[in-house]
Amino acid sequence: MHKTIEPTILYFGTPVALISTLNPDGSPNLAPMSSAWWLGWSCMLGLGQMGQTSDNLIRTRECVINLPSEDLVTHVDQLALTTGKNPVPEKKRQWGYRYEPDKFGIAGFTAVGSEAVAPPRVRECPVQMEGIVHDFRPFGKNVSANMFEVHIVKLHVEEKLLVGDGPRPHIDPLRWRPLIMSFCRFFGVGGEVHPSRLAESDFMKFVTQGAAAQPVNSSGTHERPR
Repeated sequence: MHKTIEPTILYFGTPVALISTLNPDGSPNLAPMSSAWWLGWSCMLGLGQMGQTSDNLIRTRECVINLPSEDLVTHVDQLALTTGKNPVPEKKRQWGYRYEPDKFGIAGFTAVGSEAVAPPRVRECPVQMEGIVHDFRPFGKNVSANMFEVHIVKLHVEEKLLVGDGPRPHIDPLRWRPLIMSFCRFFGVGGEVHPSRLAESDFMKFVTQGAAAQPVNSSGTHERPR
């Protein structure tokens, strides 16, 4: 039997992402979040309006979306209840947040240079996506949040996760162990529960063989949105 309820949030579970951006003084900021989804080479991010990351994305239009694996959970958890915004917004202060200027340092992560955007990547994360903000707007009802449409211009993946020969290898889902957050708690992924007809269809052949790839410019990089 089902019961009709009204929980505070609907947060059923998505991969954790670490969003790196640049602060007004040029220092890097790093924020954990898990309201993200992808279609093609575009990503939609949902971020609170009180955070420094939201401000940075609006100002610079650049970021790196770093995806940690489940074994990095203790590092990610060090970023909880920290903010790059000083002074700390009153509501966040009431929730227990504190100002932290060195997000990479407290989490034990290493900043490495990106190729197409100014914010750094997180070396330890096996998946790193350099992105340009294509559009943004306020989002939601009874929540202070912004939604950001980000176009991925460079994708970096740890080689041990890749399968397939030729110029377009792809990520093996059996090797990729993403960190998942569901209702603000951390989870990993278990084994495959059932064969997927979609995974064995012509659709996946279309995707993995590159027919759905984005156009590239003369330098070999994906075109940025105008």
